[in-house]
Amino acid sequence: MPSIFAYQSSEVDWCESNFQHSELVAEFYNTFSNVTFLIFGPLMMFLMQPYAQKRSRYVYITCVLFMVVGLFSMYFHMTLSFLGQLLDEISILWLLASGYSIWMPRCYFPTFLGENRPQFICLVVITTVVSTFLSFLRPVINAYALNSIAVHILYIVFQEYKKTSNKELRHIMEVSVVLWAFALTSWISDRLLCSFWQQINFFYLHSIWHVLISITFPYGMVTMALVDARYEMPGQTLKVRYWPRDTWPVGLPYVEVNDNKSC
Repeated sequence: MPSIFAYQSSEVDWCESNFQHSELVAEFYNTFSNVTFLIFGPLMMFLMQPYAQKRSRYVYITCVLFMVVGLFSMYFHMTLSFLGQLLDEISILWLLASGYSIWMPRCYFPTFLGENRPQFICLVVITTVVSTFLSFLRPVINAYALNSIAVHILYIVFQEYKKTSNKELRHIMEVSVVLWAFALTSWISDRLLCSFWQQINFFYLHSIWHVLISITFPYGMVTMALVDARYEMPGQTLKVRYWPRDTWPVGLPYVEVNDNKSC
């Protein structure tokens, strides 16, 4: 179907004025704000390499999918095509699936699976494949469905927050939730209050969402790695470090793995 490739063939259109700065780019700021995905993705892959070597090399796949999300989001906002919308949303779905597969604590698995991670991964893959096909039925609601998954993730974070007294873990959880809340507020405001923002000529909330959610990803990744380590890496301690310097007021978090040695 050639129409799915056409500019503005998607039913979804964000608040930013179309073709304001270029005849080739529908939403200029919404397109180029995705560059942060292409910066943080490779950087996190490099910083988390020692952790991935000891825990799971599938962490690299999560980082690659994060970059793919950025690329497909750029394509979507550049064209506002139906194909771009689906590629953007489906890549986010598979990014979430990869995170669930690697870091979901076994105690939250469905009871019929016991604590069998390979079976849980199969369930996640099957569910994601089915959801991928369902995304073609009502594409206009896909974004809302994806954001609703955050409710379950927040539930897990809240449960783990109550379980731990580790100040470092609690801090990284708090920062992750605050960043996500600011990002979601930007997304909702752009979607539901567009007429107001147009009146004051401020069209940048969805691009702010891109930047904030791309910053949330490293914090969320480190949060889940720390939670996971309590269950899956009992002989090792994870230390949160920040790039480029621990002493800087702002930095990109990653984890350093230390073996627990007993005399």
